[in-house]
Amino acid sequence: MKAYTSNNIRNIAVLGHGGKGKTTLCEAMLYVSGATDRLGKVADGNTVLDFDAEEKRRKSSVSSAMAAIEWDNTKLNFIDAPGLFDFENGAAEAVRAAEAVLIVTSAGSGVDVGTEKAFKAAEKRGLAKFFAITKTDSDHRSFYKTFEALKEVYGNKLCPTIIPYMEGNLTKAYVNLMTGKAYAYDDCKATEVPMPNDPVIEEMTSAFMEAVATTDDALMEKFFEGETFTQEEILKGLCLGIFDGSIYPVYAVAGLTGAGVDQLLYGLAWSVPGAFGYAGETAKTESGEETILPCDINGPLAAICFKTVADPFVGKMSFFKVVSGKLAPDTQAYNVRTGETEKMGKIVTVKGGKQEDANEIIAGDIGVVTKLAGVKTGDTLCDAKNIVILDGVDAPKPCLSMAVNVRKKGEEEKVAQGLFRLMEEDPSISFAINKETKEQVLSGLGEQHLDVIVSKLKNKFGVEVDLSVPKVAYRETIRKSAEAQGKHKKQSGGHGQFGDVHIRFEPCDSDELIFEEEVFGGAVPKNFFPAVEKGLRDCVLKGVLAGYPMVGVKATLYDGSYHPVDSSEMAFKMAASLAYKAGIPKADPTILEPVGTLVALMPDDNLGDIMGDITKRRGRVLGMGPADEPRMQELTAEVPMAEMGDFTTVLRSVTAGRGSFSFEFTRYEQAPQNIVEKVIAEAKVDEE
Repeated sequence: MKAYTSNNIRNIAVLGHGGKGKTTLCEAMLYVSGATDRLGKVADGNTVLDFDAEEKRRKSSVSSAMAAIEWDNTKLNFIDAPGLFDFENGAAEAVRAAEAVLIVTSAGSGVDVGTEKAFKAAEKRGLAKFFAITKTDSDHRSFYKTFEALKEVYGNKLCPTIIPYMEGNLTKAYVNLMTGKAYAYDDCKATEVPMPNDPVIEEMTSAFMEAVATTDDALMEKFFEGETFTQEEILKGLCLGIFDGSIYPVYAVAGLTGAGVDQLLYGLAWSVPGAFGYAGETAKTESGEETILPCDINGPLAAICFKTVADPFVGKMSFFKVVSGKLAPDTQAYNVRTGETEKMGKIVTVKGGKQEDANEIIAGDIGVVTKLAGVKTGDTLCDAKNIVILDGVDAPKPCLSMAVNVRKKGEEEKVAQGLFRLMEEDPSISFAINKETKEQVLSGLGEQHLDVIVSKLKNKFGVEVDLSVPKVAYRETIRKSAEAQGKHKKQSGGHGQFGDVHIRFEPCDSDELIFEEEVFGGAVPKNFFPAVEKGLRDCVLKGVLAGYPMVGVKATLYDGSYHPVDSSEMAFKMAASLAYKAGIPKADPTILEPVGTLVALMPDDNLGDIMGDITKRRGRVLGMGPADEPRMQELTAEVPMAEMGDFTTVLRSVTAGRGSFSFEFTRYEQAPQNIVEKVIAEAKVDEE
């Protein structure tokens, strides 16, 4: 690929609902542009962008993939993002590197959840928005059905740009409203045909011209006077509208046949914001002040790592968007997060899974640097003399946790290393060892996400694991006072062992054991008090019901006896343990369960269903009300953590993927008797 200047480079994120044809459209753009010599198909598992083994197996994207296309003397960097919600991190990576978002939906569809999320992601980052309606080579009404559905949500900003002309159920041509020309397609090749005389085309043309006219007062005046716009005026007005967010162009295409794809490429090449000057990005200085970084190859270096791939054969691959300056081999770059200087190694561009050597990555472009061990996703690399901080990747937080069970003993460390490598690749994964339950806990965005992680562990790192519901870290406590004696006496020749304590156990409000003494007359010497306390603290680590830590206990040493020769610290520790084992069962012990605060976001229509589900989980609704987002409700509740296992799946199912939530531990509460009995029974099974 030849070298391009910054103003001839476009970075475009391809987003949308799963199964709507994003990857198929990207494959068609690769083929039409000559970047590939065949039209890859998802169903056949031979696409350039779905190159991972998991993607071929599932027939869908599980991570973002990038490919550069040359078209009309312009370099188009496309970042194809997964549409499934379990792999939302791919969309977060894509929008961080892009200046525009191509939102893909299919003819005949309404406004899918994926469409809504793609639009919100573009809005959040202030990116230009384009719509591509695929599968338009079927029923002509389906295109307009989708267009009208989009218009109901996004208003008159939608601007029809390429539309299909149908005769019966057959697509005869694609009409370019920018140029006023029509094209028929055969094997992805366009042939100009006479402009059809059709009232629908006239209506769409009028809507297009009105959208263009709204971008400029002079154009609006000309529109109202019924004058015809020049080609230059049309393109200028359209670009201005795209740039300021008042126009969302809509393109009709057919990914499987390549129809209309060349016109989409032309449209993106000259109308994505880079076509008339990419202004750069806002960054922060060390002092926290905002500054504008122009997209200037001669400016100080500033680059953001928006994606990381942990390849066990190639090594670590860091994907960069260069905002200012350039990255070249041997470049010394300052890592703001670590404070270390990173030396650039080999630089490549990628087309799916294939790599091509490159000399540099210039301002406005995207590329890959290999084997940067100290760089993570979200890191800013910059000139050490001009330190700036760029926005990182807004990765989604994991919401489903499972325990990791290694199939082969002794491979626990290997599993942990593999998962840490995958965490570098996917920030929406978390992994930790629960010190209380002694389990390795893996968290992700959903069941499919975790399933893919398990598959990658096997394929990339050669270890097999199973997932199970993680254990809940319960607690034990007592509900009434009780007294008990603990007497340890042992004679085995020579010095014996003797310790005798009387201890009162009482409930209290404390997470740790509270120890006091009320011994009179030296019944137990003071020098043995620490031994008694130590013995009790060792005991409360394991409760008498199910072996969970004991909390909320006050122990008072009020009497006892000793032997002047045979008493020792060890003997009194043992005596304290005996008193604990005798007294706690008489103090009405019970199980405490962890309770968390749930904050859930859902559409208005789903509020009742989610409230009912929370009630079934023994939750208590604390409040509800309108959310910041339109037509959305926010609900706050307290729910036992043991009941939250599949809430992610249920919320996503009920809300069709529109719902989200956060959940944090709040406190421990006494568990109902049926839960107490269940926990005790499970503990006995584990012991066996």
